[in-house]
Amino acid sequence: MDVFRAIEQRRSVKHFDPQHRMSPQETRCLLHNALLAPSAFNLQHWRFVLLQDPAIRQQVRQLAWDQPQITDAALLVVICGDRNAWQRQPQRNWAHLPETQQGQILTAIDQYYRDKPQVQQDEVIRSGALAAQNLMLAAKALGYDSCPMIGFDFTAVGQLIELPADHAIVLMVAIGKKTREPWPRGSQLSLEDVCFSDRFTRPCQLND
Repeated sequence: MDVFRAIEQRRSVKHFDPQHRMSPQETRCLLHNALLAPSAFNLQHWRFVLLQDPAIRQQVRQLAWDQPQITDAALLVVICGDRNAWQRQPQRNWAHLPETQQGQILTAIDQYYRDKPQVQQDEVIRSGALAAQNLMLAAKALGYDSCPMIGFDFTAVGQLIELPADHAIVLMVAIGKKTREPWPRGSQLSLEDVCFSDRFTRPCQLND
């Protein structure tokens, strides 16, 4: 499936076949493509927790307004992020560069993140969201549907998965074989509503 078709056809599906099993190869393919998402300084802040134990899934469902996709999806991923990724041996992400360039990047990383907790938190959200989008588009390309989720008790789920103190949950993504069509797509805002030229006082002009 080409990327434009995958973007157009991706919808948030909430009803999945609970009997369907995803192969390890399919799971690995999806996660591999999530890893190809961009991240600032190539720090790859994302961390993925695959909820595979049915008992844990059931507990999470009770923390998520009893939404059926929690237990019925073939794959349920809690996408988290490491706020301290910037200081966890970042040189390993740039080992292919000459030492001089490595040093420049490591200095920039330190200057950008040190003593800036809001920046560290923002980066977790940005990187996790980018990885989630890759994951959902890859799922569509494999013939699966997905649902990004924030409707759950973040604190309680964090305790359940033993989330480290310097990590944060970004969202969950449920993936599987749909059993119902999603609702009709909601109305999209026009380009005129969301796109501007240079400043907010100038509507965007896209003339042929």
